Amino acid sequence: MATFKIDITKEHCPMTFVKTKIELYKLKEGDVLNVLVSEGEPLENIPLSSSEQGFKVLSVSETETKGTHLIVIQK
Repeated sequence: MATFKIDITKEHCPMTFVKTKIELYKLKEGDVLNVLVSEGEPLENIPLSSSEQGFKVLSVSETETKGTHLIVIQK
């Protein structure tokens, strides 16, 4: 199992989930993707859309940087 990371804090919907989905499909089964997102739509939509696509959202947490969150998703 490997862990990967993407930072989409500068992106806007719908590109936030598009970029996340592309990275998730590159992973092997069991790999984990750490996704850094801004508050608002990405924080709400990425966990929901990931779950709907069959991925497992392991956690959603606020980082030390104000307004930035970490979503951990497993393939």
